[in-house]
Order: sequence, then C-alpha cells, then structure tokens
Amino acid sequence: MDRQSATARPVVELAAVVVEATACPRLSVHRPNDDKVSQWKALLLAYNTLGVVFGGLVTSPLYVYPSMPLTSPSEEDYLGIFSIMFWTLSLIGVVKYCSIALKADDQGEGGTFALYSLLCKNMDIGILTTNGRSSNTKSSPSTTGKQSRLHKFFEKSMVARRVLLFIAILGMCMLIGDGILTPAISVLSAIDGVRALFPSVSKSLVEVLSAVILVVLFLPQKFGTSRVSFLFSPIMGMWTLTTPIAGIYSIICHYPKIFKALSPHHIFKFFLKNGDQGWRLLGGIVLCITGSEALFADLGHFSKSSIQIAFLFTIYPSLVLTYAGQTAYLIRHPNDHADGFYKFIPTQVYWPMFVISTLAAIVASQSLISATFSVIKQSVVLNYFPRVKVVHTSSSKEGEVYSPEVNYVLMILCVTVILIFRDGQDIGNAFGVVVCMVMVITTTLLTLVMIIIWRTPAIFVSLFFSTFFVLEGVYVSAVLTKIPQGGWIPFAISLILAFIMFGWFYGRQRKIKYELEHKIDNHKLRGLLSDPGVQRAPGLCFFYTNIQDGLTPVLGHYIKNLKSLHKFTVFTTLQYLLVPKVAPHERILVRKLSIKGVYSCVIQYGYHDSLELEGDEFVNRVMDSLRAHLADSPIDALSNEQEIKEEACLMEEDAKRNDIVHVLGKTMFHVGNNSSFFDKVMLAFYEVMHRNCRSALPALGVPLSQIIQVGMLYEA
Repeated sequence: MDRQSATARPVVELAAVVVEATACPRLSVHRPNDDKVSQWKALLLAYNTLGVVFGGLVTSPLYVYPSMPLTSPSEEDYLGIFSIMFWTLSLIGVVKYCSIALKADDQGEGGTFALYSLLCKNMDIGILTTNGRSSNTKSSPSTTGKQSRLHKFFEKSMVARRVLLFIAILGMCMLIGDGILTPAISVLSAIDGVRALFPSVSKSLVEVLSAVILVVLFLPQKFGTSRVSFLFSPIMGMWTLTTPIAGIYSIICHYPKIFKALSPHHIFKFFLKNGDQGWRLLGGIVLCITGSEALFADLGHFSKSSIQIAFLFTIYPSLVLTYAGQTAYLIRHPNDHADGFYKFIPTQVYWPMFVISTLAAIVASQSLISATFSVIKQSVVLNYFPRVKVVHTSSSKEGEVYSPEVNYVLMILCVTVILIFRDGQDIGNAFGVVVCMVMVITTTLLTLVMIIIWRTPAIFVSLFFSTFFVLEGVYVSAVLTKIPQGGWIPFAISLILAFIMFGWFYGRQRKIKYELEHKIDNHKLRGLLSDPGVQRAPGLCFFYTNIQDGLTPVLGHYIKNLKSLHKFTVFTTLQYLLVPKVAPHERILVRKLSIKGVYSCVIQYGYHDSLELEGDEFVNRVMDSLRAHLADSPIDALSNEQEIKEEACLMEEDAKRNDIVHVLGKTMFHVGNNSSFFDKVMLAFYEVMHRNCRSALPALGVPLSQIIQVGMLYEA
C-alpha cells in the first residue's frame, strides 16, 4: 500500500470510463425558425466536411493513374478504365456509403467498429455487457419482435461471435492502417510533381520535404476537427473547384466524346481485350474510391445530411469530371500515364495548380486522421484498446475527439513509411489492399445490420450483398497479388494492432470475470465488519469501485489485511454519460447503505465536464448530496432519522478536520505454474500494457497526501 502521485493536469478522458458509457435521453425544443437554422447549419457543416471527410477521396486523381502498370495503352483501354472508375464511384460512393451506410450509425458514430457495436447492442452476445454493469441504453425496437434465424445463430454460437469480433477488429485495424498510408501517399504524390518541371530534383529531397510537411500536418490536430476544418476547407474548396475546370478544358481540347465511356459495355470490352492484365490493373483502379470509408467513419464529427450534401453536389461531380479530363488527355498522350495528373494540367496554370494540389494533398490526410481518432475512442470505450487520453474538442458534438498519443504515433509511422519504402508505387499497392479490405468488411457488417436490425426484405439484402461483395471481392483478388510489392504493409500493421487489441480485451475480460465472481455485497461486507478484530477507524474514506452492482474485491483484501474500515466510508463509482454536461443536481448521487456509516456515491459526468475539483469542493458536494438524500427520503424508510442526521454531522466534522482519505485499487494478475502457456503470454502482455496506459479513474484534483493505493493480486 503506497501513497500515489496524482496527474499533473487532470482532464476528463473517455479513456477513463469506469462504468460503461450510458445513453441519456436528450430534450429537444422546437422553435419557429429551427428548420431554417438547421438547413443553414447543414450547409455550413457540408462546407466544413470538404476539409476533413473528403480529402482522401477527392485527391485520389494524384496517384490513381501512376499506380497502374500500363503497357502501351490504347484508346479502348482508357475508355474501359474510365468506365470502371465511374461505376465504382457511383455504386460504392453514392449507393453504398452515401445512401445506405450513413443510416447505420451507432448513436451518431460511424465506421466498422460502430457497426459491430450496433450489432452487439441488438443481440445478446455478451460483448457490451460483460462488465456486469447495467446500461440504460434502450434496445432497438427490432429486438422486441420475432428474432431472425441469423440473430439466434449468433446468440447460440460462440464461434460465430468470435468470427464477428475478428472481422470488426480487422476492419478497425485496416482503417488505422489507412490513416497511416493516406498521408504518406497523398503528400508524397503531390510533392513529387515538382520533378515534372525540374527532373534534377532528387527523390531523396522529395521524401524529406514530404516528411517535414507531414510533421507540420499533425501539429494542429489538438485544436479539434471544427477549427482544423475551418482552416482546411477553403483549400479543399479550391481543389474541388479547379480540378474539374481543368478536366472540362482537357475534355474540350483533347477528347470531347469521353462520356461515351459511361456505357458499361466498355468495361466488358476492356476485360475481353486485356484478360489477366486487365484484372491486375484493378489494383490501381480501385484507388479512385480510396477515402470513401471516411464518409462513414467520420460521421461522429459531422452529420449525415452535411456529408450527403457535400458528396452528391460537389465531390462526386468533381471526381467524375477530373477523371474524365485526365482520361481525355491520356487518350491523346497514351504514354504519359506515369504522371497522369500533372501532365494533363495546362502549362499556363501549372504552378498555381501545383500549389493547390500540394496543399490539398496535405489536407487530404485529415479525413483518415479524424477517422482514426474516432475508431480508437470507440474501441477504448468498449474495452478493446488500452486506455489513451481522449480529449473532446467540441462542447456540442460528442464524436469530435482528439488523442495526443494516437496523433503522434500516427505521425511517426507516416514519416517512417515514406523514409523506408520511398517508392510511391509500393505505398500505392499497400493502400489498395487497405481500401479493398475495409470495403468488404463494411459490406459484410452492413448486411448483418440489414438482416438482424433493420429487417430488410430478403430480396433487397440479396441484391445489396451480391452486388457489392462481388464487386469488392474482384478488387480484393486483384490487390492481393500485390502483397510482395508493398501490399504486406497493412497486414503487418493490422497484425500488430490486432494483437494489442486482443491482448487488452482478453486481460480485461479475465479481470472483470474475477471481480464479478469475488465481488463484495452488503451481506459479505457485514460479515467482514462483524469480525471483532476489525476496527472502525475515525475519519472519512472515499473507496473507489468500478462495479455498480456490488463492491470491488479489493475492499475484502483491504479489510482482511488492515483489520479496519473508516468510520464513514463512501463507495464511489464514476459513471460516464453520452451527454455534453450533466446537470449539477444530477452530478453526484448519494444513498445510505444498510450498514452504519457506509454510503454509496455515483458521480455522473459528460464528455465536456471537468472533474477537477479544487480543495474541499468534492467533499462539500458529496455532503450536499447526502443532505438532499436525507431530506427527500420518507421517514419510515430510515431506521432512525435522528441517528442518521447525527451521523451526517459527524461526517461533516471529520471532513472539516481534513481526516479524509481516497483509496484506489491497483490490481495485477498472478500467473501461477498451473496456468496455460496462452494465459502466461497474454496476461503478461496485458499487464505490460496496463502498467503503461492511463489510469482508469479520471483525475479528481485530490491532494497527493490523501491518496492511497491498495495492491491486490488476482489469481489467473
């Protein structure tokens, strides 16, 4: 047992979820001008999405054609390639993500892990409730009716649940890999454009400049998505406007008939002519849809309507016209595909476009950086990732978050990818693998949501799954051939991340299982205190527990070994709620237990609340809540009203004398010789992460001299 130092600068952290995040009802008041205000707000948000959500997607023309290993391409080849691009953007971008996926949010959050969370909440598969705490989250109405056969299958089959978990973890890991590769390939492709006019510029200089720009990109992330988007959106607005203008100019000058390629028969002609080589080219063509997952993953930072407006009315037409212009130029200059973007830019505006494209490439990285922050936050809340600092940068948007640790790790990995692999084509190969895998995983999880939660008719589910699984499956088969040429990078990243996530999840589940099996209830506590050797020490003790229906096993360990419990003990649980701020009168809830001098206290806080309470403020608030509890309780509910009021007065006196102590549990696994090799490895790895991650309790501004940590070994 040792006095423990406090955090230097306490902050509210999503990482510090002690009781599972709970959804609370939110009140909405309709005013006469609400519709007009909401429409303007949606348009403003749509403008802001340009600088955050769509950067990776709208800058894809920088590297799509250079990533294709074309050999003496003909006019028909280029028409076929453009036709594939158009239908890929239309089906995956417009239909799948913009029209369907955005409806499958989990309390405003998007992405593969949000889909998994949504499925868990609507099926009794023991994922979100394994911590033994009740959640106030209301289940979907779909769960109250007749369950589908697939629903029952997942509830009964442990193998199916584990496969579902594996798919969700793989999707999240691939998305984080996307967050590493997008900045690298975007910035490297843009800066490499300077070599088109100055071939003497060395590749090493381009790599160093790209690395420096990436470092600068990651520094302003701490200011939050809203401020970053305010800075970046004008840049992406210029890019989104100027590239289709260049495309229209190129179409008029080089090949006005380019839009005949919209007919799908050009796709069939392309594959009939090129066969196996055409199939391999899909590994480069698929990059035209890169960044589309950010439409869904960044949902927590914006709104559905704003993302849909921006994509359908700006991004989609901009991409179609830009690719049409590039293809029109390449039909007349078929061997310029290695620099397919800068060569199609008119010479008169080359340098302005180079500046805009460089700035746009820098901004392009923002979409996957923001998405990475979101998925990390989701996984931390659900106990699938080690606790990291998560800061909410908006008082009105719960999903707008920033994590300094994640930010700087991403920065280091992005720079490392550029400096080690150097070749943009190798990074492009890795990028293609990530894009395809995330799309297939999203399609799979969306299909499950349609069947289990939405109860979509079978004909529409079959049409959705067959169309997108086949389309994306063909792309996957093509990019997997590029694993030796850089495609192995995302698999290596995903393997490392998956090992971290599984190790943390396994350790947390074992710890929660032990705590629930050995928790202390009122009956056991009464038995411990009935021991004649146990003394009730004077003073006031706040004993922190993370179990709502019972008390932590650390309490039993504490009483048995120290043979004492403070005269006044308040068992304190911190409960994180999915609201910006908790009303002051609901912040601290205190009730008396059936044992003299023992109270239960629940501290509720939202994502924009501060828990740093100076001096005696925390204790004073608890006492105020206790007095309110006594005043509101009916007389017949209290065994002796006068006795309890005297008890409250004595507690206040102890608090005024500063006879206060805050007891925190510090637990570790004891892995014995009888444990399996798997347990020895995984629990040892968990303990390494546990020792180095952030505390499970948000800092409360408690003085150092009042904090005690009680260590306990859990038998593995």
